[in-house]
Amino acid sequence: MLPFIRSDLAQFTAYKPHPSSGTAEPVCTLFDRLDTNESPYDLPPEIKEKLAWTFQQVIESNRYPDGGHETLKEAIAEYVNESANLSSSGFTAANISVGNGSDELIRSLLIVTCLGGEGSILVANPTFSMYGILAQTLGIPVVSVGRNESNFEIDLKAAQSAIEQTSNPPIRVVFVVHPNSPTANCLTAAELAWLKSLPEEILVVIDEAYFEFSQTTLVGELPQHPNWVVLRTFSKAFRLAAMRVGYCVGNADAIAILEKVRLPYNLPSFSLAAALVALQNRQLLLSSIPQTLSERSKLISALSPHPALEITASDTNFIYLRLQPNTYQPVDAALKSLNQKLRNEGTLVRLLPGGLRITVGTPEENTRTLTRLQAALANLEY
Repeated sequence: MLPFIRSDLAQFTAYKPHPSSGTAEPVCTLFDRLDTNESPYDLPPEIKEKLAWTFQQVIESNRYPDGGHETLKEAIAEYVNESANLSSSGFTAANISVGNGSDELIRSLLIVTCLGGEGSILVANPTFSMYGILAQTLGIPVVSVGRNESNFEIDLKAAQSAIEQTSNPPIRVVFVVHPNSPTANCLTAAELAWLKSLPEEILVVIDEAYFEFSQTTLVGELPQHPNWVVLRTFSKAFRLAAMRVGYCVGNADAIAILEKVRLPYNLPSFSLAAALVALQNRQLLLSSIPQTLSERSKLISALSPHPALEITASDTNFIYLRLQPNTYQPVDAALKSLNQKLRNEGTLVRLLPGGLRITVGTPEENTRTLTRLQAALANLEY
């Protein structure tokens, strides 16, 4: 370990993107990439043509991008109001902060709340891993609780106990995902009631990365809860994973603080232009969602009868598949074997400690994956 490096980083493992993510290896074109919850559909040609024209005729590569994001913020506010059936006077640009993916916004939220030993965070696993990873990179303690194994509801008793008993430093941020990844479930009424009961000294971060698939949002609650913020992204339903654009909605005072720690010029001009064009053409881009939901239902219906599988309802663009325990091999070993067999046949899915997360792809990808999965399951001893 280099002597000038923080001692706690010696035990820290760097985040490694899943093998298919961003790889330049040609072999990946042979795979059905159902491992990162991206949209299976690229931007339509007419949108790409518009962006190409924008790059050629509007963007000056020698100039810094719009550092205030005002035009994009106004468009996002309009979309947020529309998505929550709020009036045009609901949210404004002052309620929006834009980041280089949700990851940057999560990091900024951690900086303004917990840095310098002032707080720790609470997460309920399994959930999106970057909350804990980003906290650890900043030297912020992570308190973890579990979930109900049948419906994946947060262990609220354990969560409340953690809030009450963690004091050095106290829990300053609670992260929840609505709906959750990898378990695909929305917050329950009990979870929502618990979040509402938390004191204003605790920031509640509600990640709605999959809102466009669930059509369930809590942004309408924000005016009553100044200690709540909602995260969303253009990486999923809007098909802009390559552009890395996320946004945060919240109380104007909280957003103003968030803006203080945001890096200047944090988004390239092309990413800003792509997000704006995506919002302007949202009816076209989001028109693929009904097919994704239909394909999701087909996958669940086809797989649910299998005696080895346990699949719960999904409010996202992916399904979470678990294996029933058996007397022949441990579940984790069976999952690893199943994942490898799918990979060998050409389907990439996400292997997790408790199950497999499978993104809903195109109809052709889903048909191949279903065939491969059923063949792999036939070779498991159950």
